[in-house]
Amino acid sequence: MTTIKQIATLSCTTIHGLATNLGLATLALGLLAVPVEATEHAAEESAPAAFTESDFLKRSRRLIFDGKRSGEGYFSPDGKQMVFQSERIDDNPFYQIFLMDMETGDVTQVSNGTGKTTCAFIEPGNGHVLFSSTHHDPESARLQKEELDFRASGAERRYSWDYDPQMDLYIVDPATSNERRLTTALGYDAEASYSPDGKWVVFSSMRDGYDGELTAEEKKILEVDPSYFGELYRIRTDGTGLERLTSVPGYDGGPFYFPNGERIIWRRFSEDGLTANVWSMKADGSDQRQLTDFGAMSWAPYVHPSGEYILFASNKHGFSNFEVFMIDVAGTKEPVRITNTDDFDGLPVPTPDGKQLVWTSSRHAGKGAQLYVAQWSHETAMKALAAAPLRGMTEEGSR
Repeated sequence: MTTIKQIATLSCTTIHGLATNLGLATLALGLLAVPVEATEHAAEESAPAAFTESDFLKRSRRLIFDGKRSGEGYFSPDGKQMVFQSERIDDNPFYQIFLMDMETGDVTQVSNGTGKTTCAFIEPGNGHVLFSSTHHDPESARLQKEELDFRASGAERRYSWDYDPQMDLYIVDPATSNERRLTTALGYDAEASYSPDGKWVVFSSMRDGYDGELTAEEKKILEVDPSYFGELYRIRTDGTGLERLTSVPGYDGGPFYFPNGERIIWRRFSEDGLTANVWSMKADGSDQRQLTDFGAMSWAPYVHPSGEYILFASNKHGFSNFEVFMIDVAGTKEPVRITNTDDFDGLPVPTPDGKQLVWTSSRHAGKGAQLYVAQWSHETAMKALAAAPLRGMTEEGSR
């Protein structure tokens, strides 16, 4: 159960699990073209046979190369900046936060280089960067050294995301490096993003496992899998107005607002942690709706700027073979498969103009996944959605 959840916590969180288990590596600067080689799968396709990966994605190429691993690329509203996380600091083996200028390719570090960081997002209007960090933890230096020593020893272990209870939300002005701590509760606070008007931050928190009385069974769960206590909250950007949005056993995480700010998209795990699905709800937490039912790990959803459909990742076609899919915002149609390449494709994020797609992939057959970028065909996406059968029905129209 824990391993599967660690896989999916990539969305923000996000590339933390499977993508890195497959070796989610390096984001570094560059626009080196890499040919896309689609691979046939024996499993039944969700998308109509007439549509292939190359119909949706043109000129696919690796975007970034530097560092041991990286991911979580999200854009400023004007598309000129992309924030991402990367392991590229010599004396810190954990993720730090960086900004890339999409016109010049210049990369600057946003976080201060201490502790662990994850899940960044750019604030509309002022360009401030929201992310989670443990740099206030006095144990940070010791933990960094222990991890560096372990890696230097040559020993290996399966990658896992530890849901550090010291993770809190910070907002940093990249121009001045001035920072403001937004949350202080014990328990993992991460996977945060802004509302389009910049007034709210929605995030996942595991504070329920630390701030109340737990039963003996809950204490055991907390030791093995703290993500079980993950719930969604929202808070105003000034730190006031904290509201809990979900209250269901199992992990709720990776929330993002719809382009109009009226709804939130996120992933919800089953209570046993064996499957995950894409859900949406109103911004106040009401009207919660399940949009996918693959019986697999479906996660990392993001709404296209048109507001017409949602891009997400799922391992419907094999435990380690995550692919990018899309579904209409109401979840009435069968999901349409976008990528068709062995190993990992996930964490899809469109540019604000909706004309390009950035996602994480291990298609280059190297050790670890990389961020890729491609031209995105919105026209093809709309045709494919129109041709997709209703959910739960075959193409012939029978259930």
